[in-house]
Amino acid sequence: ENAWTFWFDNSQGKSRAVAWGSTIHPIHTFSTVEDFWSLYNNIHHPSKLNVGADFHCFKDKIEPKWEDPICANGGKWTISCGKGKSDTFWLHTLLALIGEQFDFGDEICGAVVSVRKNHERVAIWTKNAANETAQISIGKQWKEFLDYKDSIGFVVHEDAKRSDKGAKNRYTV
Repeated sequence: ENAWTFWFDNSQGKSRAVAWGSTIHPIHTFSTVEDFWSLYNNIHHPSKLNVGADFHCFKDKIEPKWEDPICANGGKWTISCGKGKSDTFWLHTLLALIGEQFDFGDEICGAVVSVRKNHERVAIWTKNAANETAQISIGKQWKEFLDYKDSIGFVVHEDAKRSDKGAKNRYTV
């Protein structure tokens, strides 16, 4: 139903003076399952990425930035896991997104996997944080798709931007 774009960001070695988001680059846009697998099977999985790297998979024409008008009023659901553990979560998240498995799929902007020093994170970004019904549905379905048992939280992008200590979860499932 949608075309999707893979983006890559590797903050390793960039100067602090570089504007956030300036190192994010589109890799490839795909609109078929065959095209997805051709790309996915030829890129590194998250466990093979350098610390500081992010892969993004967003609907075509949506940039993986809070400032993108489509993302600006949204937020994100996040799952954290140990080093090298995000590969399966990432793949299953991508398959649920591109397979249009979410009841409120129109609310989804995309997904991000982030490799950090002590952990990895997978997140789903959404359009409208105020749509509680959609947000709760997305969070619950995502946990089901991943067979994830721990609770996960939803953070509003605006709240995260305003807080230097990390935003509090608006929703938890």
